[in-house]
Amino acid sequence: MINYYLDDSCPDFPKFKRRDVATWIHTVAAGYGKRIGEVTFVFCNDERILETNRQYLHHDYYTDVITFDYTEQDKISGDIFISIDTVGSNAREFGNPFMEELMRVMIHGILHLCGQDDQTPEQRKTMTEKENKALSKLR
Repeated sequence: MINYYLDDSCPDFPKFKRRDVATWIHTVAAGYGKRIGEVTFVFCNDERILETNRQYLHHDYYTDVITFDYTEQDKISGDIFISIDTVGSNAREFGNPFMEELMRVMIHGILHLCGQDDQTPEQRKTMTEKENKALSKLR
């Protein structure tokens, strides 16, 4: 089950077709041999994601997405925190539509739950390629 939660820090819920996005996420996960368990997207602002980053990961910086992985075997589960503020600023910086950047960040979290990593430059390049491939399935 895919859940969407609007943190108190975020004034507006991003508008997208939840059923279409859920179907897309199921399709992407299946491509990695995974099934969807309980996945919750938490939409928040920059201050909330910074607080989460400090509290749980001991990182003192803003980010667009933080994924907490509770996956067991082939059933992915987790909480994916997304800063709507950073998604917006990244969209402007990279010249992408807001919704495309939001979908990229959402699938980035799902890819982490599917076992994909982005710690090294090579892994980041591969992750971006996988995000692009997933985004092409949404269009």
